[in-house]
Amino acid sequence: MPEALAKTYDPLGTETRWQRAWETQGAFHADPNAAGEPFALVIPPPNVTGSLHMGHAFNTALIDTIVRFQRLRGKNVLCLPGTDHASIAVQTILEKQLKAEGLSKELIGREAFLERAWAWKAESGGTIVSQLRRLGYSVDWQRQRFTLDAGCSAAVVEAFIRLHDQGLIYRGEYLVNWCPASRSAVSDLEVEMKEVDGFLWHFRYPLSSGSGFLEVATTRPETLLGDTGVAVNPNDSRYAALVGKTLTLPLVGREIPIVADEHVDPAFGTGCVKVTPAHDPNDFAIGKRHGLPLITVIAKDGTMNEAAAEFAGLDRFVARKAVVAEMEALGFLVKTEPYVHNVPYSDRGKVPVEPLLSTQWFIRTEPLAANCREAFEKVEPRFVPERWSKVYLDWLTNIRDWCISRQLWWGHRIPAWFVISETAGEITSNTPYVVASDHAEALQKAELQFGVGVALEQDPDVLDTWFSSGLWPFSTLGWPDSAAADLKRWYPTSLLVTGFDIIFFWVARMTMLAGAFTGQMPFKDVYIHGLVRDEQNRKMSKSAGNGIDPLLLIERYGADAVRFALVREVAGAGQDIRLDYNRKTDSSATVEAARNFANKLWNATRFALMNLDAETPQSLGNPDLEMLQQADRWILSRLARVNKESAEKYETYGLGEAAKVLYEFAWNEVCDWSIELLKRRLQDPAQQRTARQVLAKVLTELFVMLHPLMPHLTEELWHGLTGFPEQKLLALEPWPALDLQAIDLELEDNFAEMIELVRVARNLRATGGMKPAQKVSRLVITSARPELLKVLKLAIPDLAVLIKAELVEISTEMPEMPRSLMGISGTSQVQLQLPEQDLDALRSRLEKDLAKAEKDIAGLASRLANPNFADKAPADVVLECRANLREAEAQADLARKRLGDLG
Repeated sequence: MPEALAKTYDPLGTETRWQRAWETQGAFHADPNAAGEPFALVIPPPNVTGSLHMGHAFNTALIDTIVRFQRLRGKNVLCLPGTDHASIAVQTILEKQLKAEGLSKELIGREAFLERAWAWKAESGGTIVSQLRRLGYSVDWQRQRFTLDAGCSAAVVEAFIRLHDQGLIYRGEYLVNWCPASRSAVSDLEVEMKEVDGFLWHFRYPLSSGSGFLEVATTRPETLLGDTGVAVNPNDSRYAALVGKTLTLPLVGREIPIVADEHVDPAFGTGCVKVTPAHDPNDFAIGKRHGLPLITVIAKDGTMNEAAAEFAGLDRFVARKAVVAEMEALGFLVKTEPYVHNVPYSDRGKVPVEPLLSTQWFIRTEPLAANCREAFEKVEPRFVPERWSKVYLDWLTNIRDWCISRQLWWGHRIPAWFVISETAGEITSNTPYVVASDHAEALQKAELQFGVGVALEQDPDVLDTWFSSGLWPFSTLGWPDSAAADLKRWYPTSLLVTGFDIIFFWVARMTMLAGAFTGQMPFKDVYIHGLVRDEQNRKMSKSAGNGIDPLLLIERYGADAVRFALVREVAGAGQDIRLDYNRKTDSSATVEAARNFANKLWNATRFALMNLDAETPQSLGNPDLEMLQQADRWILSRLARVNKESAEKYETYGLGEAAKVLYEFAWNEVCDWSIELLKRRLQDPAQQRTARQVLAKVLTELFVMLHPLMPHLTEELWHGLTGFPEQKLLALEPWPALDLQAIDLELEDNFAEMIELVRVARNLRATGGMKPAQKVSRLVITSARPELLKVLKLAIPDLAVLIKAELVEISTEMPEMPRSLMGISGTSQVQLQLPEQDLDALRSRLEKDLAKAEKDIAGLASRLANPNFADKAPADVVLECRANLREAEAQADLARKRLGDLG
């Protein structure tokens, strides 16, 4: 027997209870041997250091909507959760802790440092996981993975060894993004471009012959100390005669050549470019083409090194000012001009990145990218929306080798052992090495190559976190064990849901590595979503301080309201959404509207429970077709069509559209109209059972269709209606069967017009000043459409109740009626006769309204006719006055029309 629902909906209590029930029962624990078409999705692993932000909430809402729908459709769904070890972020946290204790990682040693790291992870690393649970994420928590767990770590070692054996991983000295704060190379994704107000300094570089000079411009004067050339365009006639000659580098005295290179834009600046191959990626390429030496003048801690001569030891930005001052003192400074430009910042270190020469490990990406481009020709993977596929392809077409080593301790240690006995016990750029899965295998390999008694030392560096997360879709399923049940059942995965900002860095890395190791793309579809923007339509960021904490909104309105609000705002796949937010009250009208929707459904279900006489949808059964009234056939037609439309939207990732379809159906057609039309019949013994059957069927199927969007609420309401025990879950029920025979488009159209006529009649009641309980003396509806008249005649009892009319007439012609108001909807008319006593009161009120409007018109017109106001007042004030005049004139016209209708 169904249990009564509480009078008011308690989202937090409801959500906590069902989250516990789902997890206790292992509702979302996937079985590779279970029936059903496989559907798999691995969630983008948030950083273990993270806490829930609006981007996580949005991504979670989208993913969970999709996977819950696929379960309802009978798929064998695996949604696998996990977290990323976040090398730089965790190491930064720990080093700050050590510094506060007067220690450093070097002082305590690597082993003790890693012990602290794992202890920190055990204590604090689960924060974001518990927060994701608050949203009702229907993932298989029993399969939760971590990029440093044993399985993922074994996969990382295997992947490194295979790529190295194939010649796709190599070690060499190249220019990398270097973060002086974290003392590590960083990936492109860990670099944020910031627009800064800087300066462009113009310097003279004298010709060594003493016959003149060339003028160059730079935003980084400190790198001047490492210049090894000046480049001009080979087609620039101004400098053609100087190519091959030399300049004397100011402050240093080094002679540097003038080279011709196509990279130089002759229209930019003076057409002369200083070349510092060791400190700029473009200069590195120029230097390589022309054999220019590489001189590093900035150390890895961001200070100037010994090659910077008198500036050695200075911080790079202090040195910048010192170099400019010295150049000015010696007469080499031409001018300084303000210059707005983009500067790359380390996302974790929060300092400008320094391009530095460093010996690192790299992956040759072109062979891997070629596999992806070949798969792309077969639309593997498919991007939704399709426009992002070009971004993906462009990046794969213009790809550089990937620096995969990081100078950190927290992470996957590179499985390479240096044979330090060959280089006097130290690791140098020339120390030979062996790659192996562990020390014993490394020793065996080294002894075969260098003889017994070799000394080994494992590379102290770790791998870029994007290397391990690039393996995520298959390492989490058991790879490299090709016989792993999960891998065989759910790989390739069905879908990846992610933001557009990491297409290059994560999506492409996954496809490249998957192609190399599995021969398949790791997912069939990639659904790219946009950003959640703030109330001023700005991108949310920590630096701007404009983030919106989803946990505050969840506490206030519930997780379902936050989820539904976010998904419903999606206008189309890949579009950014805007979330209104009051920062003074930590409230959101959009989320509040979603909570109000939940309340509406709650109250509708309470109404049903009070009128079903302890029966359930199961005991009531399906309604007898012969007993259906036209209002029943209408709502069942709408139910079937919404079933079809919402399923199609869910299936094609039109999630925002699905939310809108279901919202409009539930709020307007079910709650506002169908339930109202059923109320009379629920009290009529002759029609009661059919009315109950229709009400139970509509609500039960609606809750299933809404479940992907509002899982906790619908689970609660479904159980309240059906009376099923907690062990039987809506989350695991089948999607409602689609009854195509129930769809009657003509009836739907006629009912929609009838509903609009009721709205017109209700507006006329309000215009007439009628009290809610008062009845209209007579209501006449006319139409030239026979099929509509037929529907209206059958609905006369309902129209009398909905409009509160003593007498309802349906006709092809409108009669003459005293004391009446008339309204129009399409080709139909509504005439409403008022009681005698209301007519005089209405006429008096309309006359007062007309008098007030005419007074306002006179005052506003006089004001606008005054030149002192029209010509001298602020433009916005004048515009407001004109708008008020138009509004007053409209009010006067309406009052005159109403008075005319009254006669």
